[in-house]
Amino acid sequence: MEKVTRLASEKGVVIFTKSSCCLCYAVNILFQELGVNPTIHEIDKDNEGRDMEKALTRLGCTAPVPAVFIGGKLVGSTNEVMSLHLSGSLIPLLKPYSATLS
Repeated sequence: MEKVTRLASEKGVVIFTKSSCCLCYAVNILFQELGVNPTIHEIDKDNEGRDMEKALTRLGCTAPVPAVFIGGKLVGSTNEVMSLHLSGSLIPLLKPYSATLS
């Protein structure tokens, strides 16, 4: 769990993904379209990927990927991100990490 929390707090917007996950891709594209370039960690390409997946679940992510962290805090997976976006609450969270959301 230490590796996940360290990686999640190193950059403003971090997404833990798997290379074959279409929902991971969709969340990444959403952030890019909002002017944010998230740091992506593909856990299926990491030697500690299984442990990272378990750690993400222990941290409270309903689905292990995509796991989105903003400002070092777990936002959640696709459902939580999309709910925040549809309610208008996602953009204020992203403003500090985007040059275009001012």
